[in-house]
Amino acid sequence: MNKMSILLIEDTVPLAEIYVEYLQEENAEIIPVTTGDEAFSYLSDHTPDIILLDMNLPDVDGMDILKYVSDRGLKCSVIIITGYGAVSRVVEAMRLGAFEYLQKPFDQGRLVLTVRNAMERMYLRQMVDSYKSQLGITEYHGMLGSSQVMQTVYDTIENVASSSATVFITGESGTGKELCAQAIHNISTRGHREMVILNCSAIPKDLMESEIFGHVKGAFTGAIADRQGAAERADGSTLFLDEIAEMDINLQSKLLRLIQFGTYQRVGSAKTCKVDIRYICATNRDPLKMVKEGRFREDLYYRLNVIPLKLPYLRERGRDKLDIALNFLRKFSEEENKSFKNYSPQVEDVILRHAWPGNIRQLQNIIRNVVVLNEGEQVEIDMLPRDFLDSLVDDDDHNNIKIIVDKKPDIGAIRPLWQTEKQVIEEAIEICEGNISRAAAYLGINPSTIYRKLKSWPKEEKDLK
Repeated sequence: MNKMSILLIEDTVPLAEIYVEYLQEENAEIIPVTTGDEAFSYLSDHTPDIILLDMNLPDVDGMDILKYVSDRGLKCSVIIITGYGAVSRVVEAMRLGAFEYLQKPFDQGRLVLTVRNAMERMYLRQMVDSYKSQLGITEYHGMLGSSQVMQTVYDTIENVASSSATVFITGESGTGKELCAQAIHNISTRGHREMVILNCSAIPKDLMESEIFGHVKGAFTGAIADRQGAAERADGSTLFLDEIAEMDINLQSKLLRLIQFGTYQRVGSAKTCKVDIRYICATNRDPLKMVKEGRFREDLYYRLNVIPLKLPYLRERGRDKLDIALNFLRKFSEEENKSFKNYSPQVEDVILRHAWPGNIRQLQNIIRNVVVLNEGEQVEIDMLPRDFLDSLVDDDDHNNIKIIVDKKPDIGAIRPLWQTEKQVIEEAIEICEGNISRAAAYLGINPSTIYRKLKSWPKEEKDLK
């Protein structure tokens, strides 16, 4: 069993020293604090395995600390220590998730047994979490996918969320950078506050300073009243700077000061304001390349790039593509009151083989187009948008898939239907290496239909290859 951490919250120092002595043989690191403020400060940056909580503290009610742990979903076992036997207090504590309670006075054996039971519980929880990780997570805070590259992303989010370190997310447009930032924020100790989002590419550079720091009335033409900036709104929470590489280089120095010292001034004001912010930023560019080109400050880059997190391209995610596509299909069908449930084998093959240069956003738009403009329970190949089908003709990833897209044929191109049908069926059989059942599945017909067609064609035509 790994060494566990125990946060001991007890204002009577001699008692705290006795508890530490009682537990000195246990495989645990004990962190003693004497006030509620010290406990809140520790819990804002750390999640201990076990909390020994005295309910009668000098500055706060121990119940407030228990509520803090419960509201934030901190994964720890809380043992209540109380000198009062009020049943209602114990019941309320258990309702809020307390693991056990100890009523003073208690001896060493009682304390050690209770702590060992809590440690065993936490060990079992860690084992379950480990097994879940090995089996693979298919959905994680709004992100879909069980591929190995996404399991790595989920693990990284879990590891960094409880920290206050800055996270720098990179990845192509449409890979889900904002969703990733939201997941980090939601499971952090700041998750009870709203994450503030600032898109650095969507705001004119002349207004960006005001958007970040706010301004006072009369600071510039049009500033008719004081205005909060993103920094003030994010105090105590998380500020997500999307497309950070688009920020004007002259403003980057002021952002660096904000991140380094936690201080800023509103535009038009000499007053210095102090804030406590956790930063997450994202870009679809290569930030190091921009540093070399002089378009991004090197010192700002290294200040932001504490924990790098790269999101994979959709084309790297294997069968995740089909899982995501099915999720979009069912979601949009419900929104549009349609009856789509699945994709034909040909469409599934396209989804799995296509490179998706626009990543998840492109896939989402294609499927919404299909749902809005078509009817049925199964998405067929001819329901896909025409421009998308045209792009597949020259797609190297589809050199084994023949999708015929007519381009203004003249009358001389018309052939008897049975000849066209024969060509399509024979090509399907060839692609499937003679497996008629598989060819039939891709063509959306029964194998018996193929056998019947083969017998019905004129003998001289059968011999033509």
